[in-house]
Formats: sequence, structure tokens, C-alpha cells
Amino acid sequence: MTRLSVNINKIATLRNSRGGNNPDLLKVALDCERFGAEGITVHPRPDERHIRYQDVYDLKENIHTEFNIEGNPKEQKFVDLVLATKPAQVTLVPDTLGQLTSDHGWDTITEQAYLKDIIAVFKAAGIRVSIFVDPNEKMVEAAATTGTDRIELYTEMYAKQFAAGNKETAIALYISAAALAKKLDLGINAGHDLDRFNLAYLIKEIPYINEVSIGHALISDALYLGLENTIQLYKRALG
Repeated sequence: MTRLSVNINKIATLRNSRGGNNPDLLKVALDCERFGAEGITVHPRPDERHIRYQDVYDLKENIHTEFNIEGNPKEQKFVDLVLATKPAQVTLVPDTLGQLTSDHGWDTITEQAYLKDIIAVFKAAGIRVSIFVDPNEKMVEAAATTGTDRIELYTEMYAKQFAAGNKETAIALYISAAALAKKLDLGINAGHDLDRFNLAYLIKEIPYINEVSIGHALISDALYLGLENTIQLYKRALG
């Protein structure tokens, strides 16, 4: 069954908007676990505009489920943080400095040598590695030779097409990319713009996805539906 990892960046954004510790990021993470989430995801950025680096240390010490840290490994501060906290998984994202949100996968052909080197650093520390990849078979094929354990299929394109009513078109490239990844013995994660409406169809068509990481939509739904109920709705969508 596909596991649900809740990205709590938006909780940190709300907390930081007023200072202090309300909402309490750690309590929310522990509640997400209590309500059924199988993992917690954070994406710290150098300006700490949402997740602070200290948050990462606090979460690592206290949460009980799988911890996933996303970020740009070309920022040495990020690499140092991951190696110091040793999460279960690090997800490498090719962000530019100051980027609002992730919007593309790695060029695993052009960046092949770099990815091999940095992935080896994390794996030597006993950390599972996943890398953001667009649903492009050439990029998936090249990802398999970097040493990564998993790919994370970047699903913004799927979400936009699904919302426009083109779900068969939306899913086609993802089915072929995922099938190739499975054939190449890569684990498969998925994330970005997934919500309770498009999630079930994604999992129905690609049931062997290991994990989805969802933040913005899930936290937004929780404002209306409550956090516990929302997590249960997302888990139901996962089957």
C-alpha cells in the first residue's frame, strides 16, 4: 500500500507569520502521525521562511514515523543538515536559490556525474535517496545509473491536466515512466499538487507507488475538514 507522508511546511509558514510557536509545529507532526500518516516531510530552505533548521533537529528527535527531508543538495548548508540529522530519506530537488516552490525534476543526463557523487555521500551515511524526476523515460533511465534508491515523480503536470478534465492524458506519461522505473528496480515516490480529488486515480493507475508526499492541499483541506478527518480521507484515497 502507498504510504502517506505529510509535508508540514505550511504549518511552519503560518507559525512564522506571527512569531512565537502557534501553531506548534512539533505537535502538528505528532498529531499527523497519531491520525495515521506514515511519514513527515519537510523542505527547509536557506532563508528559513517556513521550516527552520532547528525544526529539523526537533522533529528528528521526536517523531516516530519515517522522516523525509527535501531540498537542494547544491546548498552545502542543506547537505550538512541532512548528514547531521540522518533522516530515513533525503529527497533531492533541483531548486534555484529563493525559488517559491519546486517546479521541475533533475536533468539526470546532464547532471549524471554530480548526482552520482552527491547520492553516494548520503548513502554512505545510511540515508535512502530519492530524486525529483519529470515523467520522461530518458530521465528515468539515466536516474537508474546515478545510484539513487528511488525517484519522485513530479506530478504538477498530472494535477493540472486532471483538473482540466483530461485524466487519461494526464496519467499516460506517468504510467510509462513508472513502469520503466519499476523495471529498473527503482522505488517510486510521487508529489506536487496532489490532492484528495486526483490522488485515487493516480494510485489506481500506478498502484506500486511507494509513497506520496503531500502538503499544501492537505493542510488547506484541514482548515475546513479538520486534520484528523483530512488525513483519513487521503489515506482512503490511497486505498
